[in-house]
Amino acid sequence: MERLTALYPAAGNPFRAQEMVAYMKGVAPFLGIRTPERRALSRTVLAGTPRPGEDDCAAVALRCFALPEREYHYFAVDYLRRHVKRCSSGFLPVARRLVTTVSWWDTVDHLAAHVVGGLVAADPALASEMDVWIDDADPWIARTALLHQLRFKGDTDADRLFSYCLRRAADTDFFLRKAIGWSLREYAKTAPGEVRAFVAGNRSLFSPLSVREALRHL
Repeated sequence: MERLTALYPAAGNPFRAQEMVAYMKGVAPFLGIRTPERRALSRTVLAGTPRPGEDDCAAVALRCFALPEREYHYFAVDYLRRHVKRCSSGFLPVARRLVTTVSWWDTVDHLAAHVVGGLVAADPALASEMDVWIDDADPWIARTALLHQLRFKGDTDADRLFSYCLRRAADTDFFLRKAIGWSLREYAKTAPGEVRAFVAGNRSLFSPLSVREALRHL
């Protein structure tokens, strides 16, 4: 953390930071570090550090998310993506806390597909938690449930995916409607016929946005 909080600010660009804040709708302040440069700095930060345990992953992620600038949150997400296999199912509450901290698509989607999805893939019993998350009043938690199988391909639980889409079909939230379409579009790469039939049979229940996203490549 000492290396991180020394190297990142030194590489910041205040003019670029303003552009990033505007692009991200003011969700958080930025230092103004572009992604390739940030990841190069991250390699320097992590050089020589040992492989983390689950407690280390939690500590780094929570400390990063406690800092205001968005690049620190991105560091934490990248760190967890790299080391999620070192975390047990007991890490899920930490992941939930991160999803609900300064929530926006730029962190939530990576946490959903790579961290929460990775935890569920390693411990399928956690799918029952996703069954709870899909009905959560926080749309970002529900979006995470919708997207957690995004990288499962042939291991996707199609019944669960379709059920989640139907349970949030009437929701007016843009990010949930988009997530419904995105999750179906991604699964369509594996099972196009199933997705086409599902959308056709339930088209009247979904928003035009969800339908358009789901069928984009079909």
